[in-house]
Amino acid sequence: MGRWALRLSVVLGILTSLFIYCSADVNHCFAARTKSCSECLQAGVGCAYCPDETFNGPRCDLRENILAHGCSAAAIITAASSMSIDREESINIKMQKSQITPQQVSMSFLPGEEKLLDVEVFAPVKGPLDLYILMDFSNSMADDLVNLKNLGAELGSLVHDLSDNYTIGFGKFVDKVTEPQTDMRPIKLKQPWPDSTPPFSFKNVIKLTSDLSFYNKELQKEKISGNLDAPEGGFDAILQAAVCTDKIGWRPQSTHLLVFSTESTFHYESDGMNVLSGILKRNDEACHLDPDGFYTEDIAQDYPSVPTLVRVLGDNNIIPIFAVTNHSYTYYQKLKEYFPIAEVGLLTDDSSNILEVMKKAFESIRSKMSIRSERPKAFETQFLKTSGEIANYGAFDFKPGAIGKFKMRVKAQHMLDEKPVCEAGKDETEGNVRVRPSTFSEAVNVQATVLCPTCECEKASVVASPRCHGNGDLVCGKCQCYDGWVSTFCNCSASSSSQDTSLCMGQGISEPCSGRGDCMECGQCVCYNPDQFEGPYCQYDKTQCLRFGGFLCNDRGSCIMGSCVCTPGWEGNSCECPISNTTCLDTTGGICNGRGKCVCGRCECTTGALGMTSTCEADFQGLLGACEATRTCVQCQAWQTGEKKEQAVCDQCPYRIVKVDELKEPEAVLDSCSFRDEEDDCTYYYTVDNSKTAVGGLEVQVLEKKECPPASLLWLLPLLLFLLLLLALLLLCCWKYCGWCQTCCAGCLALLPCCRKGRMVGFKEDHLAFLQSQVAAPNHLDTPMVRTGPPKGTDVVRWKITDNVHRAANHPLAQIKPNPKETIPFPVSLRLNRMLSEALTYPDSRDAEQLRAEVNENLNEVYKQIPGVHKVQKTTFRKQKNAGKRQDHVIMDTVLAAPRSTFPDIVKLTEKNVQSGNFHNLRVVPGYYTVATDREAKGAVEFQEGVESLDVHVPLFVKDQDDDEKQLQVEALDVPLGIAEIGKKFVNITITKDHATSVFSFLQDNYTYSRMDGVANIPIKRDIIEDGRAQVSYRTLDHTAKDKKDYMTVGGDLPFAPGETQKMVPVRLLELTEKDGLLEDKQVKKFHMDLVNPQYGAKLGRYPRTTVTIADLPEPSQVMFKSPTQTFSTADPVYKIPVIRTRNPTTPATVRWRTKKAQRFDLSGALKFDPKETEKDIVINPKNYPGPVKPENFQLELYDPGNNATLGERRTTTVNVTDGAPEINHMQQVGYINQTATSPGGHAMAPENPRAKATGPRTIRLNWDPPPGHPMGYKVKYWIYGDPEKDATVLDVKSPQAELTNLYPYCDYEMRVCAYNALGDGYDTDVVSCQTLEDAPGEPGRLAFNVISPTVTQVSWAEPAETNGNITAYEVIYTPINDDLKPVGAAKKVNIDNPKKRMLLIENLQTAQTYQYKVRARNKVGWGPFRDASINLASQPTRPLSIPIIPDIPIVDAEAGDEYDSFLMYSNEVHKSPGGSKTPSVSGDGDFTMNGKWEQNFLFPGGSSSRNMSASSSPASTINSSYRMGGGSYTTETSTTYLSGPGGRRGVDMIGGGGVTTTDVIMRKRSETRPYADENIRDSIVMGDMPSSFTDLGGFGSGGFGTQSSSQSQFSYSLQTQGSRARSESAEVNQALYSLDRVLQEARSPGVPDTPSRLVFSALGPTALKVSWQEPHCEKDILGYCVLYQQLNGGEVQRLNVTNPAENSVVIQDLLPNHSYLFKVKAQSQEGWGPEREGVITIESAVDPRSPLSPVPGSPFTLSTPSAPGPLIFTALSPDSLQLSWDKPRKPNGDVLGYVVTCEQLHGGGDVRSFQVNGDSSETSLTVPNLTENVPYKFKVQARTTQGFGPEREGIITIESQDGGALSDYSSQSLMREVFQMPTEVSTRTNVSRTVINDPYFTDGMTMTTQLTETSGMVTRHMTKEVVQRSVVGGTSVTKKMYLES
Repeated sequence: MGRWALRLSVVLGILTSLFIYCSADVNHCFAARTKSCSECLQAGVGCAYCPDETFNGPRCDLRENILAHGCSAAAIITAASSMSIDREESINIKMQKSQITPQQVSMSFLPGEEKLLDVEVFAPVKGPLDLYILMDFSNSMADDLVNLKNLGAELGSLVHDLSDNYTIGFGKFVDKVTEPQTDMRPIKLKQPWPDSTPPFSFKNVIKLTSDLSFYNKELQKEKISGNLDAPEGGFDAILQAAVCTDKIGWRPQSTHLLVFSTESTFHYESDGMNVLSGILKRNDEACHLDPDGFYTEDIAQDYPSVPTLVRVLGDNNIIPIFAVTNHSYTYYQKLKEYFPIAEVGLLTDDSSNILEVMKKAFESIRSKMSIRSERPKAFETQFLKTSGEIANYGAFDFKPGAIGKFKMRVKAQHMLDEKPVCEAGKDETEGNVRVRPSTFSEAVNVQATVLCPTCECEKASVVASPRCHGNGDLVCGKCQCYDGWVSTFCNCSASSSSQDTSLCMGQGISEPCSGRGDCMECGQCVCYNPDQFEGPYCQYDKTQCLRFGGFLCNDRGSCIMGSCVCTPGWEGNSCECPISNTTCLDTTGGICNGRGKCVCGRCECTTGALGMTSTCEADFQGLLGACEATRTCVQCQAWQTGEKKEQAVCDQCPYRIVKVDELKEPEAVLDSCSFRDEEDDCTYYYTVDNSKTAVGGLEVQVLEKKECPPASLLWLLPLLLFLLLLLALLLLCCWKYCGWCQTCCAGCLALLPCCRKGRMVGFKEDHLAFLQSQVAAPNHLDTPMVRTGPPKGTDVVRWKITDNVHRAANHPLAQIKPNPKETIPFPVSLRLNRMLSEALTYPDSRDAEQLRAEVNENLNEVYKQIPGVHKVQKTTFRKQKNAGKRQDHVIMDTVLAAPRSTFPDIVKLTEKNVQSGNFHNLRVVPGYYTVATDREAKGAVEFQEGVESLDVHVPLFVKDQDDDEKQLQVEALDVPLGIAEIGKKFVNITITKDHATSVFSFLQDNYTYSRMDGVANIPIKRDIIEDGRAQVSYRTLDHTAKDKKDYMTVGGDLPFAPGETQKMVPVRLLELTEKDGLLEDKQVKKFHMDLVNPQYGAKLGRYPRTTVTIADLPEPSQVMFKSPTQTFSTADPVYKIPVIRTRNPTTPATVRWRTKKAQRFDLSGALKFDPKETEKDIVINPKNYPGPVKPENFQLELYDPGNNATLGERRTTTVNVTDGAPEINHMQQVGYINQTATSPGGHAMAPENPRAKATGPRTIRLNWDPPPGHPMGYKVKYWIYGDPEKDATVLDVKSPQAELTNLYPYCDYEMRVCAYNALGDGYDTDVVSCQTLEDAPGEPGRLAFNVISPTVTQVSWAEPAETNGNITAYEVIYTPINDDLKPVGAAKKVNIDNPKKRMLLIENLQTAQTYQYKVRARNKVGWGPFRDASINLASQPTRPLSIPIIPDIPIVDAEAGDEYDSFLMYSNEVHKSPGGSKTPSVSGDGDFTMNGKWEQNFLFPGGSSSRNMSASSSPASTINSSYRMGGGSYTTETSTTYLSGPGGRRGVDMIGGGGVTTTDVIMRKRSETRPYADENIRDSIVMGDMPSSFTDLGGFGSGGFGTQSSSQSQFSYSLQTQGSRARSESAEVNQALYSLDRVLQEARSPGVPDTPSRLVFSALGPTALKVSWQEPHCEKDILGYCVLYQQLNGGEVQRLNVTNPAENSVVIQDLLPNHSYLFKVKAQSQEGWGPEREGVITIESAVDPRSPLSPVPGSPFTLSTPSAPGPLIFTALSPDSLQLSWDKPRKPNGDVLGYVVTCEQLHGGGDVRSFQVNGDSSETSLTVPNLTENVPYKFKVQARTTQGFGPEREGIITIESQDGGALSDYSSQSLMREVFQMPTEVSTRTNVSRTVINDPYFTDGMTMTTQLTETSGMVTRHMTKEVVQRSVVGGTSVTKKMYLES
């Protein structure tokens, strides 16, 4: 085809790929364009293929794209699906039965295609009803049964009202008839209570019947029964009532209601009671009722679980109604959430309102309908409302008797199990999709099929086609080239067209590939940086297209081939204009309100006097509302009064009024207004509405008549004044002449209205109502209070406000009493006796800081007398409008933390100090204060003389958990100062929740930008409640910054598409003018941005306004030396010392320098950096100074930086001058160096422009430009970011590029390059950073199983050691297998898309069936390898107490179908313990948990069993465990080998001078030697020097241990609880175990709590943390908890007391990001405090560089736990000394500066010794002398980092000697025991090799080598430590290998 045809094809290919790359949505067709025609059609819906031979575009693409590229429409190959309705019978509402239409549909789908189907359903008003009442018959329900018997007639009337075709039945239940649920004494089995029946589990008393008289007659015969524990066996009864369809009498076409009445909680599967009663068999979900209706399998089967009940009731179309009392109401509220449709009603204590509860519940259920679907795997279904909104869980509100309509969306998957759907089997891609309401038996049946079309043209290919130049086959119009040929038409040989660079130059291009890429074969350019350069010759730069608002292509398109290609819906040169006019629609749906035109998505309005919105409507919201904006014009036009009564002024009003006799209703107009005319005291009324025809766009109608008060009596005033004067004169005369007149005078004065106390104070309004969104942000309300009467004098009014006054006394939340000892915040407000300045409004200003410190100091001094009080915090300052004559004074708001019970004391103390006018030394204004809690507040306000009204600033206590409508009451209490009386005493405030679809808010309330930034990008976030479209308007407002002077004002509407959560609004910042630049003391420039007018159901959130501060001064540059040392030789003509600057290189900067300690000169000078200059040299010529140039050392120092510069960390540098002349001369003579290739000093200059780019997960390519001259080579240093540079790897290369390999994936690396010559290394480049690409993650950590029952398990796993990126999901697959590990059933798959939930509860597994469990992780790259394990639950012990619902853990049902398998359940709170139980349902202790996960091994009394588990990824992957009763035995078997040599005195049999004996050593957990099973101490393993033959020992304890035997001469031993241990030839082992048991025995007083377990941290934000723990075991009641925390590097210890034992979590606020905190939690009982549980945690978050303690808004945050040093390794050097070694922490959370080692005796005694070890080596050791033999010691090693001290690594060690003598004694026998802190999930393999020979120094001289291999994911690290090695004639060699797998 020629050269230009080849170029054309390349250009078209690149253009096409770029065009499609810019598509907003994923184009599945484009993804398959390079494949075959059939694969193209199978790629997805809408895919088309072009077989034209001359077509040069993408052959596989959307049909419209192919047509646009020139393909013939007739030639295009496509595929189409079909849909037909096979049976559609209309709904007949006259038939009183459930109906659905259509009934039968056929659909075919292309992969990824979805179809919508309209469905109608009908439920009759009084359809058939089956009502079954299931009642608790325990003794506590006796009065409830009496009431139910008396309600027979009312019950009949109720069911008759509900349905004309009904049946009613009755069942009763108690609990399992076995211990401990039931008292099994014969007398109690006969009659547990007086006048009662024998206990039973469940009985069907009355089968469903329509005969009400029969029902009432049978019910009268029933008597109460009884049991022992509080929870009842109601779950057994519910399941039997559901599955026994015939015996209960359920009818197939009726609505099934089951009323469950009780006052107790419930038992559930494996809740502990079944274990104690010996019932382990799982419920089989079958009917087991005898002819009398009794449940027969109650003592043979367990209770059903919650997911089982959900599934069984759903399968049988039964809706539960839980009618329960207040004692258990909250439990059933949580249980209700798991059912698609269910109701919970609150009964009175005697159930007298049960009929009312049933009626109310049924009315609620009648309007609800849940849609379910059963479908093949390749399809998914969704159900939508007619509006298109997705219905969660298929729930709809359809009214009975009316036809309900919804849409069903059926979609075919693109991929199944990561493979194309067309590769799946027919059973997965074809089948029936059955859709029905949960209460219907009828359904919509959709026969669905996935189409996988093929192309006919593939069957007729042209071999060696001329079109392909004979070098390929033509298939469907496309050439498939043979090997060695490339290009579209196979016309270019890869071997012959190698380097013709002219093919890579286009017109006007002077160098190949524009100098931006490599020229490859056939003229193809490969650009160096494809992310920036593109085009056939790399001639286009993607960053050089037009910008709008500072954004490239307005962020609404892509820069392609030099121009903007806009996304759909946008146009313009820079994509600045939306095509749609939806942004111009006004509130009536018109365009720009008819008063403008829509240009580029904005309304251009005609000018108007009133402010306009962005859609040309009157902007009343910006003008204080419609009424306030129109008031003056209406008053002047209608009545010629008011501010504009002058005719000339009134004529300027932009609209005209119309007087009417009757106004429109307020709902029909924009606003309805009323005002009082000041001139005649009359009230006038009018309405305002938008109008497109009226003048000014407003229609203002004014009511013709005013409302005026009665006629005035002003003419009486002169007469009254005359009479009063006359009366006063008469009284004065009487006073003088008559004593009795004094009394009369006083009485008369009291009768005068002007002389009595006539002042009244009270609230202005009776009731105020708001939406929550209107008051949620300030959370306060200024409530107006008025004063009438003479305004002379001062009145102080005390007030209080109470929250939630609408709740009755019997309301469940009102009955919850707060804990009086709980520490809560008390907001306090005072008015200071000083004026508010503008500086105080800025929290960071100097004035505000000084005043805050003064306020805090004085308030803390006053409030310190309150017990338990904390220091005040969060002090701010403000002013309050409408505060009388004090509104310019400072109001101080602060928060005081104290116990709740101290509220009255705080109020009293505050009032006392306010009255005195002083808070210690702080002057305050008397008469004003506020003190609040979280539910009430008290305060006072002051009416000064002449003040008639002011506002009371009351808190509103707005919380997310508020009721939908709550009411507060403000009360004026009294007037302690003044003569006024209380008038209107109360005002009620109602706050209604506005259930918004979205909430708009700024991320924070203030931002700071520099003018140098040019643009201030303000983010606006959207919290989605109900997804869909949303819109909000924004605008900027001047403050101290002015529009067009400091910034350019912006405003408009911001539409959000479905799913969008955040957008940026750019605001252009202007440079300073010359005038402003000359001003000193310039005012801080600020402007506001507001959010207004949210639409589509949205509301404004926390920050509807943000303030932007414009910083005039740029950030100063940082200047420092480039290197801390410089080296030159005496032969160098000059010394050039480089100085660099960082930060803000756009401005000039200056700094001075000087020499120090130089021998021949004392120099100084100035260094000036020009704009954009980042490096300068200080040049010193040594020959300019007297004396010869000699080797010397001197320093240079930088000082006195200019105004725009600061000094960096390298302020000094050392200059080393060496004698280099002879060496240089010699090398020059022999020709080794060329002086032109070196710097003036002879050293090579630094390479230029280093560039690093990740080329793969483990590779980085580094390029640089060579320095001047010809260096001999380059040295590349690279290291992991955060590691010291001294640990860098050095790579020697000869060319200016390097390929760094064998790197870690997704890891940050730093690197630098230097050139070298014969003189050595030259100057280094700056550090270059690069991150490797992500790679697939490694396998997850070891699987752990918590066996709940033989059919229920909880599986957990750890995060992969090598995540290689960010984990996004996990996949769990479990498969039944046989003994050969072959599958015997279908595999089940569960996808968990929350990477934090690494735990899964699986139910309904097959009994006695072995399962293989596989878990893998996924990141952006894809899925990693599986971690697998196999386990048979039937052979495992179960937990004594476990739970069916675990918080935040997915629960799946192994027996359910595909629909249920993907249904993950979660709960927000753990169900509490059964009543009367002292042990929590969620049990766990230090032994049972590891890193917050349940350990796989549990000890409990009762039964014995063994566990076998294999994990294929472990080198020692078999764990054999045994469980015993009595002693709580747990054993782990490991293999041990002894090699015996000649000369041993131990009497070992040898074969031929040496022998091999293989023995199994039993390694016991420390708890096995005790008669208890639950102890919170560390696991430990004993390793000892043991003889090679053993004897069996006797039994142990009450239960004892049996002796185990083995073909490999396995030994076992047992220990006696009474008396001393028996000695044998294995005395060392017995002694070691005895000592270990003695060492680890913790003396604990009975009743003292254990350590709280399962300490869990949850980050709530970058500065907030939730700390949770599990209730510890305790013999007595827990009274409360204490939480202590402080920073690891020191600081004040904070203490929180939790006095409510039911609360096991606290929320900590105001933490510092990126700081490590140490937390301690302990529990308290009557006996005292228990031990502490410790944890260290860090919240990592991006931090604002301008405020080191403030996180960047919106930045992600993660939890990070600093790690402890590596495992401790002990080595005995002598009986009184040892060597301790450890590894550096893997995650030190900072640079390690050293270590602190503490040593103390385990049981006390002696001093605590501390050692300092400095340095940061990978392996550190310490020799510890002066120890005492046979005494256990505890060592702790703690790393000291730049962030403080990290967590400790602990170890316990004892140096033991058999006879207590010295180690060098010839007759001694030494034993070394190590105690390791082992993870609970660990595989260990220990090999001990021994050679016994004679030794002149030791009796059994010893060389001991410990090798520890740690395997973590894909990285294996070997650490070998030579412990003791001496020159010996003979000795014992002990080698220990321990494999720890995490």
